[in-house]
Amino acid sequence: MTPFHLSRRQFLKGATYLGGTAAVFSQSPFINSLVRAHSNPDAADHYYIFCYFGGGWDILLGLDPRDPMTFNQSNMRVTGIQPGYELLESSDGALVQKPQMTLGPHIGALADHVDKLAVIRGMSMDTLTHEVGRNYFLTGKVPSGLQARGSSASTWLSSVLGQAHPIPNLAVSVAAFNDGLPNFASALKVNSVPDLVRALSPSDPLLNIDVHNQIREGHRQRALCPDALRSAFWKKAEDARVKSIEMMNSQLDALFDFQKANDPVMEAIRDHYGISANGSTALQTPEAQAAMASQAIKSGISRCVTVRITSGLDTHRDEWTTVQGENQQTGFDLVAKLVEDLSTTQYGDTGDSFLDHTTILGFSEFSRTPLLNQDGGRDHSLTNACFLLGAGIKGGQVVGASSDLGMAPQPINLDTGVVDAGGEIVRPEHVLQTLFRQAGLGDEPDMRVEGINAIDALTS
Repeated sequence: MTPFHLSRRQFLKGATYLGGTAAVFSQSPFINSLVRAHSNPDAADHYYIFCYFGGGWDILLGLDPRDPMTFNQSNMRVTGIQPGYELLESSDGALVQKPQMTLGPHIGALADHVDKLAVIRGMSMDTLTHEVGRNYFLTGKVPSGLQARGSSASTWLSSVLGQAHPIPNLAVSVAAFNDGLPNFASALKVNSVPDLVRALSPSDPLLNIDVHNQIREGHRQRALCPDALRSAFWKKAEDARVKSIEMMNSQLDALFDFQKANDPVMEAIRDHYGISANGSTALQTPEAQAAMASQAIKSGISRCVTVRITSGLDTHRDEWTTVQGENQQTGFDLVAKLVEDLSTTQYGDTGDSFLDHTTILGFSEFSRTPLLNQDGGRDHSLTNACFLLGAGIKGGQVVGASSDLGMAPQPINLDTGVVDAGGEIVRPEHVLQTLFRQAGLGDEPDMRVEGINAIDALTS
């Protein structure tokens, strides 16, 4: 499948159409970001899928397990770690042993792709609040109270790489933020596939088509007047209007009609992701949302997609024995399906696959305590982990480690990924800075940390 792009001629024509004079555009963040994108050829064909595991995952069940023979009931008060695998009702509790790493009993089909997987352990979130932890990982900056500070990583990346896409930044059931970046990089926020289809579908005309076109032309002419060109608010409104017209005229909604009958393409998508051929609720499932993320990337509609890949992980009571592992595995299985989909889809005529050009980041707002509480569940823990795979990522490795006493975060050497008392505790900003650096953003997002060279395939 060939990515959708505006041609250079179309882009320049649109720029003149929107902005008027070259003098005005010479100072535009829109044009400046385009120049930055072209200054880093390695980033030109780089896409991103951010997979949010909602509620605070238990890393003992997935990304950061412990051997239950070593960490057992008899010494858990000493180690501060209680795997509790024998209590799981939805798994036999067996760890998944791979040559590159050991993973938890609910890692699911993601274990089939460990050769591509970089797992970061021993992270610190510095918060036990859901909204704060989520917004921290989305932006790489500690929120002010509950309020996010700065722009989402997807917004930053879209601002330098997404100008030519109809929806540069798509957020599915996840918050997104834009603090001073070009309006085109703001996320289109939807909660489900039907929401996106409605947003992309033209409504029935209320006016005669000639009248409608005259109104559009009036808006266009008015936006070129001196007062409009001096108004940042007016500029944003006009950008949004033109983008909306572009999307409506492109008939992009058909790309997400997953329940369309007698369509081999849609049938293949349904089969791969496990989407029912009928029923509106089937299009509001994590499976449908994962398929939407893939379609948005493969069709060239979006540069960045952030999707809530699973939820229901806030298991403080004995539902931990069933809900936590099952829901977490749903997310891991869907990431595996994304990997398989992207890796088997050709990227244009390059001979590469879409996975060669797409980075996937999986994260949650924090993890859960290594000891079960009195209700048989786990509470919130500052320690966290995350995973990355795909373009620009050195796979088949574990970076960092949580301690064997209470699973506390440990400092690492950012170049080697090994635990180092003289190193740094990894936080979300280290992870995002790695992606920003690959995209040529440099210090612009003000992360104030270095990236993690140990996972960065573009530094070698």
